[in-house]
Amino acid sequence: MDTRSASGRSAFVRDIIIGMSDGITVPFALTAGISGVVSGNAVILIAGISEICAGSISMGLGGFLSARTEIDRYYAQQRDEYRQVKEGREGEKQEVRDALASYGLSQQAQNMVADELSGNEEQWVQFMMRNELGLEAPDDKRAAKSAFNIGASYIIGGLIPLTGYMATDSPRYGLILSSAITLAVLLVFGYLKSRFTREKAIRGALKTALIGVAAAGAAFTFARLLNSAA
Repeated sequence: MDTRSASGRSAFVRDIIIGMSDGITVPFALTAGISGVVSGNAVILIAGISEICAGSISMGLGGFLSARTEIDRYYAQQRDEYRQVKEGREGEKQEVRDALASYGLSQQAQNMVADELSGNEEQWVQFMMRNELGLEAPDDKRAAKSAFNIGASYIIGGLIPLTGYMATDSPRYGLILSSAITLAVLLVFGYLKSRFTREKAIRGALKTALIGVAAAGAAFTFARLLNSAA
């Protein structure tokens, strides 16, 4: 199996989960809160779309910086490993032997592999990166991909709660329809997410839905209290 492609698929799914999780929950909570204090859906839709635009940019930028940090860390560690194999060859060869010993290889096999690797600096460094540091070579385009994946999934998720207000002509009915649609999507999304995280499916679905409902309920109540006090 190509570990790099498998890692790429895993990172893609992780990006979608991050973007969709916040993309559904935050606009849902915001529009639910506003629906309790306005008389028309236009304000709710404008606020919701504005939040989606700002949120997708913020989340995408966060994903870019996070992925870029991982890439920079990898290459910094790689430079350090190249320096170590040049300046401390015997010590690095012993680290190769120690790594192979953990797999039960004989002393003769350890010495043979260590000697072979030390003759190819690039392969030697790659071996140390994987076996000593547990780091795989990153996709240099990962940061841009992560930013796009998270930002796009945030937008898709954020539009879901708005559909209730697009299909109705009052905040009350918009909230009811939005809540029903969003709750159904959260249950499905939570179920699918649990398959990736290896969490119990029903538990994952209910937890995801409850978080969204709790956030929306808190926003709605808080907005009503502020409106009453004004």
